[in-house]
Amino acid sequence: MKKIQDQLDLNQKKILLRLDLNVPLENGKITDTNRIDKILPTLKFLLKNNSKIIILSHVGRPKGKIINELSLKPICEDLNNKINQNIRLVTQNLNEIVSKNLFNSPNEKIIMLENLRFYKEEEENDNDFAKKLANLADIYVNDAFSCSHRSHASIHKITKFLPSYSGLQLNLEVNALNKITSEIKKPITCIIGGSKISTKINIIKNLIPKFNNIIIVGGMANNILKYKGCEIGKSIKEENCDQIIKQLFEMSERENCKILFPVDVAVGKNVDGISEIKNINKVLKNELILDIGPKTIKIINDIIESSNTVLWNGPAGYFENPNFAEGSYEIAKKIVEKNKKNSIYSVAGGGDTVALLNNIGVFNNFDFVSTAGGAFLEYLEGKELPGIKALN
Repeated sequence: MKKIQDQLDLNQKKILLRLDLNVPLENGKITDTNRIDKILPTLKFLLKNNSKIIILSHVGRPKGKIINELSLKPICEDLNNKINQNIRLVTQNLNEIVSKNLFNSPNEKIIMLENLRFYKEEEENDNDFAKKLANLADIYVNDAFSCSHRSHASIHKITKFLPSYSGLQLNLEVNALNKITSEIKKPITCIIGGSKISTKINIIKNLIPKFNNIIIVGGMANNILKYKGCEIGKSIKEENCDQIIKQLFEMSERENCKILFPVDVAVGKNVDGISEIKNINKVLKNELILDIGPKTIKIINDIIESSNTVLWNGPAGYFENPNFAEGSYEIAKKIVEKNKKNSIYSVAGGGDTVALLNNIGVFNNFDFVSTAGGAFLEYLEGKELPGIKALN
């Protein structure tokens, strides 16, 4: 994969820079700027090298229609403030652009094209649409790892028409995940949560041969508890998972990887209620399992203490209610404590995990936090991402 920092001649070159600026918006205001903050080093690098930058991105799912609420305008304004540049949002329809030079003057350094998903051709990976974009620049840079599992025109097809490179943030994402899955410093532990075991099954299967411990928490653990004969009450669960779980335990035994699950839990009558700690064989039919208990926290923290590498995807409980947040908070605290001693390499990812780390204020205390969502999970499954493959 060619990196943009290895390209020696960027002076006055027009760069199509694909970013993922798909940040949450409420009433036109950005509520989480993590994705914007992470791409600033690439922008600053290109500016330092006197490049002329054309930013490509999307927000939401307008499905080929112009929806004013999904304009990139508030993101453009936020980015202006962060890098102290006058970035102009180009709202002109791409199909009407004739000139190959969109810059108004020699002094204009950065422009941003309006939401690419206003064009249905973007998600169709349309050849002509990709060519139109390519005609605007000399070089293409993908710094949108979080979109690289999509075969879209600005991620995949465009690389046919321009010299193509990876950006600084994309390199960081790939390197961090490679370090976890390939260049492993053992013992290595994965803490994996979420509501559905079926959506994470391929990740677990891919990691079992490489990891020493897989700790299953959150809603996923309920299925394992049920499989082991425990009462889980009204807790979230999936049907017809017994065969999947059986295969996981058989595979883990073959590969000498321990699969761990809760030995005690925090239950409530509803998600807004108070918590009560119970052993896993004491849960009642009218109760919900909403967090792990103190014995489980200790087991997990002892494993983290003896690990050199940890990967975390998915909270341990319903952390939106502080009564059921202790498991997730204690895991985060333990990883951060080890990180401060430089005695662990830590990677976290997934939307809920990122939100949790932001809530506690420890986002920057992990070695790497991926905001990539689907691409992060597919990479962990061992899948080849179209956007990465196109750069190779």
